[in-house]
Amino acid sequence: MDKKVTVIGAGNVGATAAQRLCEKELCDVVLIDIVEGVPQGKALDLTEAAPVEKHDAKLTGSNDYAPSEGSDIVIITAGIPRKPGMSRDDLINTNAGIVKNVTEQVVKYSPNATLIIVSNPLDAMCHVAYAASGLPKNKVIGMAGVLDSARFRAFIAMELDVSVENTHAFVLGGHGDTMVPLPRYSTVAGIPITELMSEERIDALVKRTANGGAEIVSLLKTGSAYYAPASSAVEMAESILKDKKKVLPCAALLQGEYGYNDLFIGVPVKLGSDGIEDIIEIKLTDAEKTALQKSADSVEELKKTLKGLGY
Repeated sequence: MDKKVTVIGAGNVGATAAQRLCEKELCDVVLIDIVEGVPQGKALDLTEAAPVEKHDAKLTGSNDYAPSEGSDIVIITAGIPRKPGMSRDDLINTNAGIVKNVTEQVVKYSPNATLIIVSNPLDAMCHVAYAASGLPKNKVIGMAGVLDSARFRAFIAMELDVSVENTHAFVLGGHGDTMVPLPRYSTVAGIPITELMSEERIDALVKRTANGGAEIVSLLKTGSAYYAPASSAVEMAESILKDKKKVLPCAALLQGEYGYNDLFIGVPVKLGSDGIEDIIEIKLTDAEKTALQKSADSVEELKKTLKGLGY
């Protein structure tokens, strides 16, 4: 493979992302974790699955960062997961330190890599990684909107009993309870869902989407979602590695777009070989602007918390 992706954190999200990357034959994969034996064991297990899955991606597990040298993309999943009763924001103190340390190590070996941040609270961790990396803003991207949109699409397909392939959904804003799903931009085979279901049902799906992560945490009890988050990060990585220029909702650093400055907020972006190649601004209704402002205010509060913690 002529591309390399490093995944930091060999837990459920990281290991599943590594699996998806190699089984799609996108790149060689380096899996890094602080726990001795875990990344090595999972990399070996995935390597032994390769003959069955029919791919020749090389997998390397390591407790240090040297094997990550020259990575095209680094996916950061490191940090403690949510437990029942915890919000994403509750993780900020512990995970900020982890993400800062990880990012500094990553850019030492891969100064030209694009960073995809998955660690929670997502929007705040993007700010930490951006500050610690010194990379240009197009090279630090948060995985939020792809996951939130996928959840919304899944719920739309379940509600209408249609193929998920026919569904398209748009979600803006921060990753969490203040996300802003946009029903009028969400469609089934090009038909707006506002034409296919009642406002009451749409509101119910929007609410379920906003609480999608918490719903899974409450069911699992000992962990948080990982299949959909991993798939979402890999879709972003694939668009970058293949220069597909997909338009995907991601957390991007806004510098004037949508009227915000120096905030990572989920917006539609074009992802290509140079990371974020364009931020696409769409017209919002007054109600949507109000909802996005609420989301932005939440991210701003997280920034203030980070500053108080010394980040």
